[in-house]
Amino acid sequence: MTLFGDGLEAAVQKAFTRPAPKSAPAQMRYLVKQLKTTKAVAQMLRVSQRTVERYVKDQIKKPRADLAARLEREVKKRWQPQIRAKAKERAATTGGIVIDTRARIGYTAPVGSTDDARIRHLTVALPPQYAARLFDAQQAGASDQQLQQIAAEGLKEVYFQDGGRRAGSLEEVRFTDIEHIEFDL
Repeated sequence: MTLFGDGLEAAVQKAFTRPAPKSAPAQMRYLVKQLKTTKAVAQMLRVSQRTVERYVKDQIKKPRADLAARLEREVKKRWQPQIRAKAKERAATTGGIVIDTRARIGYTAPVGSTDDARIRHLTVALPPQYAARLFDAQQAGASDQQLQQIAAEGLKEVYFQDGGRRAGSLEEVRFTDIEHIEFDL
């Protein structure tokens, strides 16, 4: 998927109260329960309906690597939807979101200031409105570039401008060459 999209998804998954099913047959049974038919699961996973039935009956236990990855991704995408929604709501209204990143960060500023981009390791707590914007954009299918721009705006306000107390003439933050990014709610 994407660096920012996967990072946001991993942050939400930390809020899960129970572990997702681990074995392939248990994962397949969960998906059949969610989608109601083995045919729908087979189409989603791009396997035959008979293969899904065999997993459900424990006749097959070890999937191929590509099928195992698709199976795990689809289960985690649907696992504990109410917990997932509450975690997003809490981050968007009261808690905010923490970004831990190592990237090349610079800014556009008036002449005479040192605006060269450099590698920085930042751990910054963004206010709830940025968490809401990130989750809304992700829900709307925003690209990784759009999510990166929202995060850059948050870093500009919180880290560089300190909520309006400094660097008032700062125009734009450049957030590139991302080595590492992790989100936490």
